This record gives sequence, C-alpha cells and structure tokens, in this order.
Amino acid sequence: MQQMIHVVQAVCLLAVADAVQNLRMSHIHGHAGEHEHSKKSVKHMTVNGMGMSHTITMKRQTYRSDQKSDHQGNAKTKIVHKTAYYGEVQVGSPRQAFVVVFDTGSGNLMVPSTYCQSNACTMHQRFNRAQSTTAKDIQADGSHAVKGAPRDQITVTFGTGEISGVFIQDDVCIGTLCSNVRFVAATDETDDPFTSFKFDGVLGLALPEMSQGPEFNFMGLLEQNKALKKPVFSVFLSDSDSEASEITFGDVKTEHMATDMFWQPVSRDSGYWQVQIDDITINNKKQSLCNDCQVAVDTGTSQLAGPTDVINDLAARLNVKKDCSNYDALPSLGFVMGEHILNLKPQDYVDKGQDGCDVSLMPLDVPPPNGPLFIFGDPFLRKYYTSYDRENKRVGFATARHDNQPADDALLMSISNGVVTKMAPIDESLLQGK
Repeated sequence: MQQMIHVVQAVCLLAVADAVQNLRMSHIHGHAGEHEHSKKSVKHMTVNGMGMSHTITMKRQTYRSDQKSDHQGNAKTKIVHKTAYYGEVQVGSPRQAFVVVFDTGSGNLMVPSTYCQSNACTMHQRFNRAQSTTAKDIQADGSHAVKGAPRDQITVTFGTGEISGVFIQDDVCIGTLCSNVRFVAATDETDDPFTSFKFDGVLGLALPEMSQGPEFNFMGLLEQNKALKKPVFSVFLSDSDSEASEITFGDVKTEHMATDMFWQPVSRDSGYWQVQIDDITINNKKQSLCNDCQVAVDTGTSQLAGPTDVINDLAARLNVKKDCSNYDALPSLGFVMGEHILNLKPQDYVDKGQDGCDVSLMPLDVPPPNGPLFIFGDPFLRKYYTSYDRENKRVGFATARHDNQPADDALLMSISNGVVTKMAPIDESLLQGK
C-alpha cells in the first residue's frame, strides 16, 4: 500500500467548506452520450524581447447533469446542461500530448499515467514515464523517490469520484512555452464520473497557495523564468459553433473585448482568483445584499453559485415564475465591483427548460474569512472576457465581443458619484487582428 500523505478537497483548499466539493469541477458530473463541438486546435504565438505569448483554441463538450436543489429548502432533482472547455498541453521528452481543462480553481497539473489500469484511465491518454528521458520520480516535497521504495501519494476528491496519484517532475509545454514542473500522475481514477469526459486531466492555474508547492504552479514558473510577454493569461469562452474559445498565455487580446478592461485586486490569500463584491443590483439598483461578499472567478466549473440565504433572497426579489410567463420581463442581475456593475441577463441566471423556469444559482455556504463566497463559472465567463495578472494579483474584466452578435455594452456599467452609466465601447483602432 502506497503511503497516503495528503487528502485534498475538490477546491484544493482545506479552509473552504465541504459544500464546494460538489460544485468545484462541476464538469465532472456528466453522463454518457454527451457530444463535442470541436475545431482543429489553432495556436498563435507572438514574441518580443521580454518573452512570448501563446494562444490555444479550446474544444467544447456539452453534457447533462442531475442537480439536487431548490430555493425553498426542499430537495429535488432536475437535469441541467453544462459545458466543459479544454485544450492541449505536452509533457515529457519526447512530448506526450494531453487535453486538459485550464482550471483557475485548482493549482496542480493532473494527468492519467500508465501506472493506472482503471477504465477511466485507459480510455484516455496516459503519461508513459518510461518513455520520457527528462522525467524524475519524486516525493511530495520534491526529493528523489528511491526505486522500489514506497511513494508519497495524493488523493483528490472531485464531487462523486476520486483520483489518486504519485508525483513526477518533467518538462510541461503549452506550444513553445515550457517549464520544468512537478505534477500528479494518476495511479487510479474511479469510473464514476471520469469515464464520461473527453478531456484527460486538469491544469491548475490558481495562485500558488492552492498548489502543492511553488514548483507545481505552472504559471508561477513561467513568470519566474521570464518566459511570458506579460505575466498574465486571459480566457475567452463561446457557446457558438461559429467562433472558437481561447486561452492566451502572456497577453490580453483586445479583439475579444467590447469595452475597456477594468481590474480588481485579489482580495484574499486563498489561492483563488477571488475579488470583493460590494453589493448586488437588480436593474442597476443596489439591493444591500451580501455586502463585502467575495467571488471566485472559476474556469473549472460550469455553474454560478452563492450563499444560500442570498440566493433565496434574490430568488424572491427576482420572482421568476415557474411557468416562465414573466421570462421576457425579468431584470438584469448585477454584481458591484469597485466602480463597476457586471450584469447578467435572464438567460445567464435562469434555467429555462421543459420543467419550466428557476433561478440557476446553486447554494454554496463558505464561512469567513474566505466567504461568503460566490463562484462565477462558464455562464459568467461567456459574457465577460477575463484576464488574470499574477504579478499584480488582480483580475481584469471586459464585456466579451462575440462574432455575429451585437456588442452588449449595457452588460458592464460604470458608477461615478452615484450615477450609473454604460461603459463606452472600446476604441476600434485598438483591436488586434481586426
């Protein structure tokens, strides 16, 4: 039996409540029969004297999930549709390719290995340690693992399933951006739910507090090695077949922005890309709800979530009719960050289906100091182009510009001396690639 030294919760942060387990990586709650929208992965690279930037086109997989909750405290089960986004990384020498979720809510790279013989591993690409000339077997602290001796092992719980693995150090590359990284090579994965997914693993892009150690944090190593044009990565998500989703390492791509970007400082040393919410608005009017709440911007979940009492209060105020009869008249739901309001439209916060309409925010109760905490997943990230600045520990937000859609600059509002106005569209002359 391998030595068990760590048990990590789904958010890779023990201080966060157990409730997060069933939300973090909510991509991992699907069923067989999902379908994938994919285009050939297109990669772009730019270089300057300070380093490089690299863009990867991500594939999109949709699936169904059973979800238990309502806003009156009564358990019920409903089917919701979710989306996962993933792209390619390479590990080892010669390179072995894997498709991973680029996850701002976790801090380590995890991929299946040939040590793993479970069905969940064998149906995916597996890292072959013996074929990499640069791989090193290590313990959790980075020390050399003696051949034949017990290996340190990590077990990670993802909602309904688990992954166990050992530690390896090797070269990890995103295109031409490479660093020598410590990562987790899975030795066992449960069939439920991991057999349901197209992606092989997860590349954690959280801040260093959420990594096993500094040498596990891929973005931190790229920054330390001055490999990047800028110490940032940026995320653009689409739910349309007509345009590709992208993650860019080392730059901000203005062609994905309908408005200028504003920046908010990371508000807690939790490891999350977490910023403060000053209030919640309905049609741009402050509601005095959840003052000094926090929000974690999370590319590894396909849902929106928040404190149970706040969601119940919001559900009452929004008054979403079960029969959808008032759907077209529903207001914008906004979140105040500094001098800005980031709005969501009804299609972003309402589940509308054969069973009727319901507020789609999931209950999530995280105690102080990390909470009360909202989680902004894919529905938010499709509306807003986001950038993550490691050097300055801040998150950037701009209304996303989508092909064949009018720029909805009313999503992002500016507050000045108590007056709320629309954010002006970005100067067209600044757009890259246009």
